[in-house]
Amino acid sequence: MDRTLILFDDAVARRWEPFALTRPAGELLFGTLTLRARSERALGAKCVCHLAAEHLVGFEEPGAPPVVRGEPPDDATERIYLSSRFVPDWPSERNVPSFVEGPIRTADDAVVGWFAPRGAPAPSEDFLLDPQNAAAPAEGANVADGQVLGHVWQLIHGNAEQVARDVEGMGVSGVADPLPSGAHQWGKHRLAVGPGATIEPGAAFDTSEGPIWIDRDATVRAFTRLVGPAYVGPGSIVLGGAVEAVSLGPVCRVRGELAESVCVGYVNKQHDGHIGHAYLGRWVNLGAETTNSDLKNNYGTIRVWTPDGEIDTDEMKLGSLIGDHVKTGIGLLLNTGTVIGAGSNLYGAEMPPKYVPPFSWGSGDELLEYRLDKFLEVAEVAMSRRGIEFSDGLRDQLGNAWRRGRAAK
Repeated sequence: MDRTLILFDDAVARRWEPFALTRPAGELLFGTLTLRARSERALGAKCVCHLAAEHLVGFEEPGAPPVVRGEPPDDATERIYLSSRFVPDWPSERNVPSFVEGPIRTADDAVVGWFAPRGAPAPSEDFLLDPQNAAAPAEGANVADGQVLGHVWQLIHGNAEQVARDVEGMGVSGVADPLPSGAHQWGKHRLAVGPGATIEPGAAFDTSEGPIWIDRDATVRAFTRLVGPAYVGPGSIVLGGAVEAVSLGPVCRVRGELAESVCVGYVNKQHDGHIGHAYLGRWVNLGAETTNSDLKNNYGTIRVWTPDGEIDTDEMKLGSLIGDHVKTGIGLLLNTGTVIGAGSNLYGAEMPPKYVPPFSWGSGDELLEYRLDKFLEVAEVAMSRRGIEFSDGLRDQLGNAWRRGRAAK
């Protein structure tokens, strides 16, 4: 079918900090896939671009479509404009849904997109920023099954269940070959091991509460206890420790205690320390014994900083939201609900504030501005160590993010 997908960040997604400063929402990991990759599979259409905030134009990441300005793409194909916050259900029997021109709605009347046949115009800018209010009531006959994420921390609290849905919906098969002697699995759910993956003797897999998927070329080393639902992405390595209900994107290195958390990709947590109910962007590097609290002493609900002011999440457990390219020093302690802006470098024995502005440098409350040239130098070195090119486009886009973050302080 000659059909393309365009993901758009509406006004809500554009305020999903600390991640919206450096990436479109569609490139955030949820379950076993990015929001973009899941929509591609579920709707049977290749995503050609993201429509997002102006400062993200120039966004470059291997395997991801670009962020473009607001002009409509080529109208020679059928186009699905879909909210990046929408998580489609897996279609039964791999049926690709058919649409007519107009809004796309969920069964409970949430507007999540727009279908444009060949030659039809794109939806208006007002629609892309606020589809629910821009669409006429009951207009169109397109229905898509799925959920709409509201707050960014739903990417944490809904992740384990989404892993289980993905394994089932994508038909991921269980272990074809026996586990090596000394490795053990127990529980009623499946353990899936992809091609090229390595499991060492001494690894233990608990699938009592959900499936575990070890994707291609990933490694689970000895003395790891991995509890499902969990996903270990391509090329990632679990070095040991208690790892429970996580999603690890590509080429992550994790060790120690990691629970109910998501690592978007290229995350280094190679030492002990507790990270729980947290969301870590790409290229985060946590120093040894970096630890976050995810439960208040009084068992109360946790409040977090947002661009629109502090909000009560109504969640009893919430750790940290850590933006792209954040680095921490050894022994850093993070409070419940801490939000760390992209590009920050934190160290020292004093706990930082619960909101750390992007591109901050320092210890405790003594935070300075991280110089752009120094930040880019470190980012380039970090990426080169994993064989990823630090392109001119990425350099420009991160420079735009630095200037936007500076202006917001």
